[in-house]
Amino acid sequence: MKSDTPKVLHEIAGKPMLAHVIETAQQLNPAKIVVIYGHGGEQVRQQLSSYEVEWALQEQQLGTGHAVVQGMPALDSVDKVLVLYGDVPLIQADTLQQLIDASMETSIGMLTVRVEEPHGYGRIVRDEFDRIIRIVEHKDASADELTINEINAGIMAMDQPELSAWLEALNNDNVQNEYYLTDVIDMAVNDGHVVVSVHPHMPEEVEGVNDRVQLAKMERIMQRQQAQQLMLDGVTLMDPERLDIRGSVRAEEDVTIDINVVLEGEIKIGRGGCIGANSVLKNCSIGENVTILQNCVIEDAEIGSNCTIGPFARIRPGTVLNDGCHIGNFVELKNAQVDCGSKINHLSYVGDTTVGRNVNIGAGVITCNYDGAYKHRTVIGDNVFLGSDTQLVAPVTVEPGATIGAGSTITRDAPADQLTLSRSKQISKSGWKRPLKEKS
Repeated sequence: MKSDTPKVLHEIAGKPMLAHVIETAQQLNPAKIVVIYGHGGEQVRQQLSSYEVEWALQEQQLGTGHAVVQGMPALDSVDKVLVLYGDVPLIQADTLQQLIDASMETSIGMLTVRVEEPHGYGRIVRDEFDRIIRIVEHKDASADELTINEINAGIMAMDQPELSAWLEALNNDNVQNEYYLTDVIDMAVNDGHVVVSVHPHMPEEVEGVNDRVQLAKMERIMQRQQAQQLMLDGVTLMDPERLDIRGSVRAEEDVTIDINVVLEGEIKIGRGGCIGANSVLKNCSIGENVTILQNCVIEDAEIGSNCTIGPFARIRPGTVLNDGCHIGNFVELKNAQVDCGSKINHLSYVGDTTVGRNVNIGAGVITCNYDGAYKHRTVIGDNVFLGSDTQLVAPVTVEPGATIGAGSTITRDAPADQLTLSRSKQISKSGWKRPLKEKS
């Protein structure tokens, strides 16, 4: 990868490759998951510490068979071992379940796939009865074996007692001087076991990632899969190739998503919602019939039904909009709770603020919530009208029904149902002339 970041921590769809593999394994309800780690392992452990897995250190990288040996002490109590790879992120749970089910009839099963270009992969060698008899690694293969296009995907399901015995018998008598896990296939055949094979639903499931080109390829495949599922769920995507999902999305029917939208973290979008082009949503809940216009950013926020947001609005963490709110162009909200029917339509900043019902906040209004050391809160009551270019210096309260004249700086509480102004006297000077540059 040419990176200081361990390969399995490089992300696909906003999540480390290894995290995808662990989450897929969790869907199988295993007795335990053991992650064998080596180079950069502590960084891997720290970043994935939230997952309930056991960790086994492979101090020397001596091959796949040697790696599995490191994990076996943690697997004494299990009856079957499924071997997965942290750089094969697209493997699907239903494919793995099919492999496990097939391996119940024997002691060993494996995933294989036929590809047009098998270069670099271990070949599946079969006998005249089409039974698997061994796997030969690419570098050890003969000219005839290199013509085989059925390859080893690396993923195997094996009975634990037999696997333990086969691992003890491994040797490194090969070009790489490594202990190959694939050698257990030959041992199983010699012991009289039938090796069953299962093909993945899609070849891409078993593709590994060894460089950033392959990483980008896997990213596009996963994005395409997620986009397809959204469309099957009743979502209209203006261009499925120009949507990025970096988390989990739950979208109800008749949602429309325009181009170049990025959805991060946990996202919920209610029925009839419309997400405009170039918008970014992260960890937010969107109610029904919400219109988000172009170029909006919404993060860690909750949006009620029938709201309109944007274009060019930024909704920051802690913000809650109740039903029927209007947030317009170049408006920024942070930790603001806005009640039903209120409007903040132009060029305003509202932070650390509680806004009541049916409030109208004019263009250029800002809440001055930071004194240089601490944040303070502004409270705006129901049916308040804030004139354009008003500054509310927190902590301050504008009581219900109050009207604030345009251009005011409010430093004390404004009483209910009254007009409050703070302006210096307007004067005009006759005979005054604008300065002019002197001619050179």
